[in-house]
Amino acid sequence: MSPATEIEAGVEPLTMRRTMGRFATGVAVVTTEVDGEPHGMTVNSLTSVSLDPPMLLVCLTTGARTTEAVTAAGRFAVSILSARQEQIALRFARRGENHFEGLPLIYGDHSIPVVPDALAHVECTVDRQLVAGDHLVVFGAVQRVCDRDGEPLAFAGGRFADVAVRGHEPVHWIF
Repeated sequence: MSPATEIEAGVEPLTMRRTMGRFATGVAVVTTEVDGEPHGMTVNSLTSVSLDPPMLLVCLTTGARTTEAVTAAGRFAVSILSARQEQIALRFARRGENHFEGLPLIYGDHSIPVVPDALAHVECTVDRQLVAGDHLVVFGAVQRVCDRDGEPLAFAGGRFADVAVRGHEPVHWIF
């Protein structure tokens, strides 16, 4: 095996973070509400799982207030942030703060708070959950989607980034 493909036993968390940081992701905020109190956190571990039925998954930090709130509520929203919402991403990434202070609360059709002016939001009910290491993988059955034109906020190498438009028509994958 060449040095570039060797797998080290006992990979350190910071090494894992740096390595996975080479994979560019979008940035989103997961929100929910329990007993009239909104909860939210910034995430970048988000993916579409199924188109029929529509389903996504999101990875939430175990023990976080928002993770516990999503489990208790059984529903959540994912707001996909636009390139102009870096400050929103930072706001919801800070632990232990009131992320909604001074932010106008906007609700989706399923009485779930969503981030104002996000590029898109997806409203879900919890379909199933799976503990995986230090995260809870939550599968969401998609109930409603809303989107608008714009550029997404990206994250790579520990920094926010913009998505470069390469000038060709969007690729529509056919499997």
